[in-house]
Amino acid sequence: MPEAKIKSVQCFSMSGLHTMAYKEWGEEDNPNVLVCVHGVTRVSDDFDNLAQALCKDYRVVCPDVVGRGRSGSLVNPQLYRLPQYVSDMVTLLARVLANGETLSWFGTSMGGLIGIGLASLPDNPVSKLVLNDIGPTLDALAIQRIGDYIAQEVRFPTFKAGAEFVKMVSTTFGEHTDAEWHKLAADVLRQDRDGSWVRHYDMGLALPFQSVTPESAKADEAMLWAAYDAIRCPTLLVRGANSDLLSRATADLMTQRGPKAKLVEIPGVGHAPTFLHQDQIAIAKDFLLNH
Repeated sequence: MPEAKIKSVQCFSMSGLHTMAYKEWGEEDNPNVLVCVHGVTRVSDDFDNLAQALCKDYRVVCPDVVGRGRSGSLVNPQLYRLPQYVSDMVTLLARVLANGETLSWFGTSMGGLIGIGLASLPDNPVSKLVLNDIGPTLDALAIQRIGDYIAQEVRFPTFKAGAEFVKMVSTTFGEHTDAEWHKLAADVLRQDRDGSWVRHYDMGLALPFQSVTPESAKADEAMLWAAYDAIRCPTLLVRGANSDLLSRATADLMTQRGPKAKLVEIPGVGHAPTFLHQDQIAIAKDFLLNH
């Protein structure tokens, strides 16, 4: 079974320098690069199955976005926003695309928003874009739910207790085996010095969510639609049929505007499809390799 290498790159913010870790799968000289970026409270390990399925065709690069997983944190938590994340990805791409390689992008939720931001820029290197259950219009109640979840500073006496919590708050992922739920939990829980189990991310991630106003949310949505309309590369939009974050109306609009994304819905899943299963992996593989 293929194994990943753990690497890192130093990035810049207005409050200083920070380290962004990433997993790299496949041959280092493969000119076809696929970058996979996770959701707001998840990590690079989410893409292990997808990366293993694609690492013969691509060099697969899966970063831990700053403040999460193996990466460092920001001194100023108000910088945990899309502009910083896009900037960090540009730094990463300067490392992994040093010899003019081609770039495909797979983004789940927040990772998809980062992809929209990057793919909208003039002279960007994105040749194919997969957006996993995300679009420019976000349901306000869903955003509030995510923000409330991020802000919960919880500790668990055992890994089992932590894993049960992760499963409870992740039921919208759809049906998974016990082994899959164990991995989904193990990827985002770590043991603290006192022996308790905590989540992997900087609690400061919640601050930008808590400072959102109706006016700022409306302005953000307008900017995201403008970015989406500027995308020119082939785009696949995957939607969990039960998603409360990406409505069917928004998804349909995305097939008509900007890159006019191809839409695929996955039944029995909400926000967001995990791409742990072969039928979901096949959707991404078909688009990336055959279109």
